[in-house]
Amino acid sequence: MENTHGYIPSALLAGGIAGTSVDVALFPLDTVKTRLQSAQGFWKAGGFHGIYSGLGSAALGSAPTAALFFLTYESVKHFAGSETHWSPVVHMCAASSGEVGACLIRVPVEVVKQRAQANRYMSSLQVLKNTVAAEGFSGLYRGYISTVIREIPFSFIQFPVWEYLKKTWSEYQKSEVEPWQSSVCGAIAGCTAAGITTPLDVAKTRIMLAEKDSLLSRGSIRYALTVVHKEKGVRGFFSGILPRMMWISIGGAIFLGVYDKVKKTVSKYYLKKHDHIT
Repeated sequence: MENTHGYIPSALLAGGIAGTSVDVALFPLDTVKTRLQSAQGFWKAGGFHGIYSGLGSAALGSAPTAALFFLTYESVKHFAGSETHWSPVVHMCAASSGEVGACLIRVPVEVVKQRAQANRYMSSLQVLKNTVAAEGFSGLYRGYISTVIREIPFSFIQFPVWEYLKKTWSEYQKSEVEPWQSSVCGAIAGCTAAGITTPLDVAKTRIMLAEKDSLLSRGSIRYALTVVHKEKGVRGFFSGILPRMMWISIGGAIFLGVYDKVKKTVSKYYLKKHDHIT
């Protein structure tokens, strides 16, 4: 049975550390993916130059985004009870709830980050100021719905697969999985989810990078995919799929492995503290 003592601080701390670790470590791959998906094309968007453009916004937003996600995820699991035959459904609902909340922070960060990635001559702060000046505060939430629509199917796949692989491995070795084993499970789950949901990611990127008042900027995923199909055909739906799968596979390993490690460490601390008091 998973230790639930101190699950709130452990989820916050573990999520924050895990989110920052993966976003900073794998930022160049994310930049390559964004530029491959941009309407202007990879080379015109900057190619391999300024590969760290937008890192500031990503580093600043990753910790609170991941912390909020895992706080919600663990809370739903804790109160719904995940140790039942309904556990895959609980994990899906927990992950979806986490994504809806986390996107309140993630979307403004993504808007600033991706625009900085697609324009290597502008810093994250300049992009933020320009966006607010031109579109108001609401401009920072361009693509919120499309991001949520992308993240929910992704989480529907990633987290139940991750939890299932961990459970299966744990039953096989008759002991709880180690953080490195959780990392392997996270890499497989992330890679699978990334490949399947790439078309939604392409649509989200196009919407966030679109010119103000354009049809694309209205946030319709269907219209965005129609534009992509007209420009590049079916292949366009999978623009950037290799760096995306690579990025999320490695990211899943770091993200979920670090999360499990920090979570267990903090939980053990709270358990010892609780036992000492009682």
